[in-house]
Amino acid sequence: MTAVMISTMVLCFALTISVAVSIGLAAILGIQASNANMLISVKEMFNSINKFPLAAIPFFILAGNLMETGGISRRLVEFAKSIVGGVQGGLPMTCVLTCMIFAAVSGSSVATTFAIGAILIPALIKHGYPVTYAAALQATSAELGVIIPPSIPMILYGVSAEVSIGEMFIAGFGPGILIGGALMLFAYLYCKWKGWGKNDGDGRLPFGKATLQAGWALAMPVIILGGIYGGIFTPTEASAVAVFYALVVGVFIYREISLWNLYVIVRKSVISSAVIMFIIANAGLFAFLITRAGVPEAIGHWLEAVLRSPAYFLLGVNAALFVIGMFIETSAAIIVLAPILAPVAQHFGIDPVHFGLVMVVNLALGMITPPFGVNLFAACTVARISLDRIIKQLIPFVLVVLACLMVVTYVPSLSLTLRDLAYAK
Repeated sequence: MTAVMISTMVLCFALTISVAVSIGLAAILGIQASNANMLISVKEMFNSINKFPLAAIPFFILAGNLMETGGISRRLVEFAKSIVGGVQGGLPMTCVLTCMIFAAVSGSSVATTFAIGAILIPALIKHGYPVTYAAALQATSAELGVIIPPSIPMILYGVSAEVSIGEMFIAGFGPGILIGGALMLFAYLYCKWKGWGKNDGDGRLPFGKATLQAGWALAMPVIILGGIYGGIFTPTEASAVAVFYALVVGVFIYREISLWNLYVIVRKSVISSAVIMFIIANAGLFAFLITRAGVPEAIGHWLEAVLRSPAYFLLGVNAALFVIGMFIETSAAIIVLAPILAPVAQHFGIDPVHFGLVMVVNLALGMITPPFGVNLFAACTVARISLDRIIKQLIPFVLVVLACLMVVTYVPSLSLTLRDLAYAK
């Protein structure tokens, strides 16, 4: 059964069939090969999505789309620009900082790419930056949308590996700030070297005025994250609060969302949510069959024999996940691999929350690496260029994130210190 499933999935990927259909077809053929009851497929697909924490996914997607249309993202850009926009290379740094702030609400990198890229990619081009650099920068910066909490992949890992989502969220701040800071430093040094961005401060609002203008927008992540860590509401409930807040601000305070806008926003959010849920359902069935066949246990014994130390295990997993992330969508990869790898990591004495951050950061790289990097497609759509044109500009950004990944992997305190302080008895 396992051989049939894996070979079918690989063949479907080679034929460029969508990830969800590939995984689902492989699972169905696996059931037939084992002569099991086909009703298993319906039951397990339903069980995969019948989990309360997953309700956060459509809400966070809707919140991100409301922020984009309701003027919240534009005001966040002006606020970020008032902080870092006055130096050479300040506009690329503004892009990174805005994505960090936007990530504290949206939970989705694609939503971050469209919401911030629609504003900053044209601005970067207007200030003389190459369109290829602008698109590569935006795609990479938007990756922070799934690293800084709240994060949809963190929710999926928590559900799949049976780890506290609240702990995952608070552990994500260290890696998120590290990657955001490294990207800002790189953008500054790179612009100095290239001589770009000497006039980035033009049109920048004073800090006080930008803060006042973005007050309602800045309150949003404070309310959401403060509510989660203050015990007022769960991460799932926080997603509904985010939608309500973004709706009220966009419709009644900023008055930039009309009834027609609402229809377009909801339709767009429903389609995005349905795609993710379909992937989760199929990947859940696949993971159930793989687990039933004893594959996780066999892989665990093999890894234990080959990679005899936690350091080698983490290195091997990182190499494998980097390649997997290039070809498989992040959500599907987490749902399939987390139940397999997390128990093995625990056997090596690796904290499951730390391992979850390693998985999320690594697979987030898949969003900016060809051939199936969703952030790349989104950024290229906004910039109106072909994917192949930005590869050269993308390589340095990938190397920066890879360096940060190594720090996240081998310095667990970066992820766990805040978690341990927050959950100390």
